[in-house]
Amino acid sequence: MDTIYGLVPAMILLALVSVGIFFWAARSGQYDDMEGPAHRILDDDDDPLLPNNNPKEEETFESKPDEQVKP
Repeated sequence: MDTIYGLVPAMILLALVSVGIFFWAARSGQYDDMEGPAHRILDDDDDPLLPNNNPKEEETFESKPDEQVKP
């Protein structure tokens, strides 16, 4: 019986802390967008027709006569 007197307040305290953490997480935006990242990974970012995906010019590395590699 003495154990119950210690466990009941401990469980009430644990429940209050858990509820407090849940409300803090909900207010800070932890649960705002659950499906967005899952769908975003499926989007094709390599589409050249998208405005932010302009292909950059590839640099060509040609050796200059001054920079030849010596064996």
